[in-house]
Amino acid sequence: MWDTLLIAFALMLVIEGLLPFLMPGMWRETFRKLTEIGDGQIRFIGLTSMLAGLLMLYLVN
Repeated sequence: MWDTLLIAFALMLVIEGLLPFLMPGMWRETFRKLTEIGDGQIRFIGLTSMLAGLLMLYLVN
């Protein structure tokens, strides 16, 4: 089980690193915009991301 968790974590890091590597200007602008939105909106984005991940896990299994 731990090896699967480490593989998933490694893939997450690879995917997270794609945008700043390929388009650093767009990445910087995206984070600049994120600093301007409220906590509630950021929480909604986080919740939506978690729910999408859970749905994907459910569909895969």
